[in-house]
Amino acid sequence: MASAARHDVPEPPDFDILKRLARDQLIYLLEQLPGRKDLFIEADLMSPLDRIANVSILKHEVDKLYKVESRPALSTSDHALSADIVNADKMSGRSRKYKIIFSPQKFYACEMVLEEEGVFGDVTCDEWSFYLLPLDEDIISMELPEFFRDYFLEGDHRWINSVARALQLLNSLYGPFGRAYGIGRCAKMCYELWRDLEEESEGDSQGRNPEIGNIFFMDRDTDYVTALCSQMVYEGLVDDTFRIKCGSVDFGPEVTSSDKSVKVLLNAQDKVFSQIRNEHFSSVFGFLSQKSRNLQAQYDRRRGMDIKQMKNFVSQELKGLKQEHRLLSLHIGACESIMKKKTKQDFQEMIKAEHCEVFDIRESTSFIEEHIDRQVSPIESLRLMCLLSITENGLNPKDYRSLKTQYLQSYGPEHLLTFHNLKRIGLLTEQAAGETLTAVESRVSKLVTDRAAGESQTSTASPQIPRLDGEYDLKVPRDMAYVFSGAYTPLSCKLMEQVLERRGWQGLEEVLRLLGGPEFSEAGAEAGPGRAGGRTVLAVFLGGCTCSEMAALRFLGRDRGCRFIFLTTAVTSSGRLLEAMAEPRS
Repeated sequence: MASAARHDVPEPPDFDILKRLARDQLIYLLEQLPGRKDLFIEADLMSPLDRIANVSILKHEVDKLYKVESRPALSTSDHALSADIVNADKMSGRSRKYKIIFSPQKFYACEMVLEEEGVFGDVTCDEWSFYLLPLDEDIISMELPEFFRDYFLEGDHRWINSVARALQLLNSLYGPFGRAYGIGRCAKMCYELWRDLEEESEGDSQGRNPEIGNIFFMDRDTDYVTALCSQMVYEGLVDDTFRIKCGSVDFGPEVTSSDKSVKVLLNAQDKVFSQIRNEHFSSVFGFLSQKSRNLQAQYDRRRGMDIKQMKNFVSQELKGLKQEHRLLSLHIGACESIMKKKTKQDFQEMIKAEHCEVFDIRESTSFIEEHIDRQVSPIESLRLMCLLSITENGLNPKDYRSLKTQYLQSYGPEHLLTFHNLKRIGLLTEQAAGETLTAVESRVSKLVTDRAAGESQTSTASPQIPRLDGEYDLKVPRDMAYVFSGAYTPLSCKLMEQVLERRGWQGLEEVLRLLGGPEFSEAGAEAGPGRAGGRTVLAVFLGGCTCSEMAALRFLGRDRGCRFIFLTTAVTSSGRLLEAMAEPRS
């Protein structure tokens, strides 16, 4: 199984301090407004808050706590809401003090809105520097899903400062970081601003033994293919099916086999989930079946116990077994629900079309046309179109216009702006006049099929599309390609593997020429190779990281005896990326 250890992997750093710092700062900010108070919290902040502070802390000297649900498309709506509350109090003659706490940072535009609404002089403003939310022992999220659209579509750089300050905090607690590698314009900007901040602060982490060694920055637009491919590992399928939010998921009645929904925290503390999260879905049912038999065997041990042994069993083991049994039932229910949904969507046919060994543009186009005609899913239809466009270096104009027309007729003309956005960002484009590039000749296909992707003379390198000798054993995978059934190795992960192995971009010039983004490799503090910090890599994903990429890099870490820590602007998926491009925005 993919979870089988191959080499000793360093223990992850303790990220609980990040939660304590955020919680303590929030309490401090609430205390700055003395006396009883009403607290209005934006809906998007409720889940992150739930991970760092319980309700009793949030109600610190608070009379009433309100969840602000309404959020029109305008980004200034929350500030306008604050203004509405102040103006309503003015109209009724009520006198109160007002504080607005912006998280993770306050922008100049916020003050402009308050001034336009005529309440700037009535409120005080503060920043809650809540940059980092640990979701698991190796995942830290900035919970900025808007980062992808803001930067890669709109060209808005406002979150670059937040990323740089988040890195400064991590470096002060777990650094100093060693070598820094990266690819992409956003990656370079974040790195350079972070280094500027470090120079200004004179580096608090200097002279300490680092817990994190190297750092790798990756722009999401460096590898769209991986984000668009159907996820095949268990955690990815759970995310696609039920939507994991802030590291937890709501399993409905179809999973719980009752009339109630259950919220489950998905992390390394879940003894069942931790063993199957990185597994290819085809292996999961067999594991859960064996786990069920093992649990039953542990329960059956009670039959031959005397009174003293039974007492010890009840006090020391029974509670844990019941919890494990509850989680096992939920994950079995989740698997069954995933299977039902995927069967309804003809998942196997879709995977066959995605992973086709002999590529045929007409066959692929016909499959997408049928998918649109049946109205299976607007997002899934877009995903297939984008995947075909990227691997073909754009669709030929005739196919593009035909698919676009069919899509708008099937799903509605309101999606016209979505196509405009997808073209701007490079996800769904037309080939220029006179271009007749085949899949093998296109930029992405060249990267994933020939030696440019790392097929060098070294024994550790391999191409993006593995050359299979016989069947690919998904239970005992040989490389990172298992996350896509052995058909494709995530390009983002392959780049990290190659650059870290070479300690730079030497020998990857052809890759860089094809990708086109700026790359960098900068020296930093060196941790000894035997130390945990020297074998711990911070992988920074700007624009989102998928569950498939995390599973692939965890596999690589076990294979090479290192650990990857994921810092991402948000955990993402094909659905989230495409919804961020969708118009009208919900």
